[in-house]
Amino acid sequence: MKIRDFIAQLEKFAPKELAESGDPIGLQIGNLDNEFTKVLVTLDVRPEVVEEAIAKHCDLIIAHHPVMFRPAHNLDLANPQNKMYANIIKHNITVYAAHSNLDAAENGMNDWLAEKLNLNNVNRLLNGYTDNQGNRFGMGRVGDLSKKMSVLEFATKIKQVFDLQGLRIVSQNPGQMISRVAVLGGDGGKFYPQALSKKAEVFVTGDIYYHTGHDMLATGLNAIDPGHNIEKICIPKLASLFRSWNSVKTNGIEIVESRVNTNPFIFI
Repeated sequence: MKIRDFIAQLEKFAPKELAESGDPIGLQIGNLDNEFTKVLVTLDVRPEVVEEAIAKHCDLIIAHHPVMFRPAHNLDLANPQNKMYANIIKHNITVYAAHSNLDAAENGMNDWLAEKLNLNNVNRLLNGYTDNQGNRFGMGRVGDLSKKMSVLEFATKIKQVFDLQGLRIVSQNPGQMISRVAVLGGDGGKFYPQALSKKAEVFVTGDIYYHTGHDMLATGLNAIDPGHNIEKICIPKLASLFRSWNSVKTNGIEIVESRVNTNPFIFI
């Protein structure tokens, strides 16, 4: 099966038009016309992940986070990032990233996170792309808990369901009872005004900036920062999606879920 045909199916699920402006999604390294038999699904493309792909004889890597956020200024292979690129090319591996388009896709990243949090009556948080049929897409979700709980209780629940060592809470009153929740995977702190506009009482997102935390407190919005790595939920979810495709079944394509922990942080 050609990589191009596989990617065409992926782009029906997460159309490139849904991506945020300037987001370097799509083909990162390699050749879409190559044939492949095994694909590795990962959150991040790091040297250890590339070594995993090589060891498992994967021809294709599908990642959520683009491997080339910033252009290489040289090809000095003493640089670990450049050496990783060289390893990818040397082993004829193609790398493709579905990032903010996967975040905005229906039944994509943010729906998976909302499902993990057991939210009900779920709607979009942000309004992004509108297609020719008038269907709207956008990142983030907002919904309701089945029963009220305190901010601290909800934070404890998040820590449990995502198997976290720790997280951060932004709150004037961690004992406040809440029921309406906004969630946006990745670095979504700047979108807290949209969470407020949707009547969210708590905003779950990663990488909250110090001063943004102050701004949230000033508005009375609670926030929980479980980190960026909770987006690794995409690994089993994408793998399950790919395995359901007839083209994958009929062509005997093997889907491999990355086992590498790419979270750079350790809590002590």
